[in-house]
Amino acid sequence: MKNLMWLLRWILKAAIFFTLFAFALNNQEDAVVHFFFGTVWQAPLVLIVLSAFVLGVAVGVLGMVPRWWRHRRLALKAHASPVNSAPTATSSSNDTPHGI
Repeated sequence: MKNLMWLLRWILKAAIFFTLFAFALNNQEDAVVHFFFGTVWQAPLVLIVLSAFVLGVAVGVLGMVPRWWRHRRLALKAHASPVNSAPTATSSSNDTPHGI
């Protein structure tokens, strides 16, 4: 079963690679991107699509960095000072949610 999953993953990776390779071969024509103030960039279409993807990933990662830092800081703080209070084994009738 493990070998079958390994084989299916490699088949999926190969299919994705060949699909993207065929996309790149079919889109070798030059495209023009018009920026502000008359700036123009002329490049193959596949290069423009790839650069837009990379730019989107970079913006997404940079947008997540503050949250990652905050999460790491809270995790380090929780690891450095463990809570010494043990949970109590007593329960009351107020612990059950209403309607159940």
